Amino acid sequence: MGRAVRVGTPILLLGVLGVVGWYASYVTTILAWELRKLVPWLLALVLVALLAGVPVLVRSLSRRLRRGETRPVGSGGGVVVLGWLGAAVGLALGAFWLVYGEYLQDRAYVATMRVVSDPVPELTARAPYVVGEAQAGPNLGDVTGEITDVSYLPDSDRFAVLVERRGWLAGYEVGMVQEVPLGGNSRAQQRCRFDASAATARIDGWFNHNLGRKISAERRWARFSADDAYVYCQGDTPIVVVPLKRQTGILVVTERPAGVVLYNGGTGKVTITDDTTEVPGPSYPISLAAQQREGTAAVGGFADWWFERSGWDASEDGANEGNESEFTLRYREGGGRSAYVTPLTPQGEASSVVAVSTVPTRHSGGNLAPLTVYRLNPTWSSPQAIIALIKAEYRDVCCWNDDRVFEVVPTGGSTWTATLGSEQNIRYRVEGRGQINGREATCLKNADGALVRCAYAAPGSPEEQELQRREQQKQQQTANGGTDPRDLTTYTDEQLADLNRRVSDEVNRRLKER
Repeated sequence: MGRAVRVGTPILLLGVLGVVGWYASYVTTILAWELRKLVPWLLALVLVALLAGVPVLVRSLSRRLRRGETRPVGSGGGVVVLGWLGAAVGLALGAFWLVYGEYLQDRAYVATMRVVSDPVPELTARAPYVVGEAQAGPNLGDVTGEITDVSYLPDSDRFAVLVERRGWLAGYEVGMVQEVPLGGNSRAQQRCRFDASAATARIDGWFNHNLGRKISAERRWARFSADDAYVYCQGDTPIVVVPLKRQTGILVVTERPAGVVLYNGGTGKVTITDDTTEVPGPSYPISLAAQQREGTAAVGGFADWWFERSGWDASEDGANEGNESEFTLRYREGGGRSAYVTPLTPQGEASSVVAVSTVPTRHSGGNLAPLTVYRLNPTWSSPQAIIALIKAEYRDVCCWNDDRVFEVVPTGGSTWTATLGSEQNIRYRVEGRGQINGREATCLKNADGALVRCAYAAPGSPEEQELQRREQQKQQQTANGGTDPRDLTTYTDEQLADLNRRVSDEVNRRLKER
């Protein structure tokens, strides 16, 4: 009886621990993910231990084979030296494997990459992300919670705001979808409230109020990044969308998409689906798109990767501070397609934009989405240089008081677009082509796209034709008596902007003559 108890108790305890571990899906999922990330480190430690222990093992075997002799074969000092030598070799091999494993990881992420020389597809401009983020708070009204996420929904051209309820054991309070137009004064918005009694979970919640725990209960071994989640309003019901990821590989561990989670803010129900066609927003994790873009450093060999001689980096010269990569933009051709778009610079000290990468925001299946790198010819100046040009050529409208230049983003072909204004009011946009030191068009437009003037309009361009039409119209007005210079109310916005510019130029000229 006693023997049965001694043997059965450990087995029973292991069984109980196994059942607890199986039901604790959230904890076991996290442990599994973190342990798989540690496999390369564990392999390095095994190499060190194995090569350091071989001499000791050989000496021990020699002693057993020659037990009849009083003196063992080999000296203890030699074994110690061999042990240390093996440990050094193992340490070197382990360190090399850790570095080479990162290279293989980057290679796995760019397996779907395609480098082309085609023009960048036409993309539509949108309000800068930092503007959408800044306008979220003032439009929430009497909401008392804290903003936890602001995302752009390209399908509806809206910014989505997710607000969490105050308290440790509370979920989200409200979701808001608002319009932040580039032009006009429309501020259409829709708010949908979470049910405080039924939907009590959030991503970073405690205990049973943790959304990750509910997700793991439905799909074990899948995880997510909090920055990938967003909300939209389905009528009066908020729906939180969480794109999922899974791990693949053993020695080289990478991530892949694994469907999306739909968390109903009215009922608290969690639904996981692989069919994302009905989700009105990105279904491909933006964090995974960033990993693919960062993996472009491994387009060459290992030596090129190690010495940073190949691949591209996101432009990080400070011009797009707050949002430097993975711009979510819609294609101009329509069809509801959109992509994560990033201007790329070569590795090293160069700051010119030499390529543009795109990853679709929607992708079906469990494999990586295609990554396309469009090489630019000619290359573009850096975003910081573009901003300096804007401040020099359009100094009458930029940058006074709180106005500044926001995102400089590619908008297709050979064009880029920069937005000007304050966080609460986008006033202008500047559109340019290619290098800033070339004779290409850089034109100032109102936020809604109406042409104001150009620093230089390329011959035959639509901007040049519009300016010629205006000049002819001005000449006709002059022939008919013109506009009364004393009555400014009769001036159009373009005429006022032109008058302001000429006055500013004249004042600067007179100040220089003194």
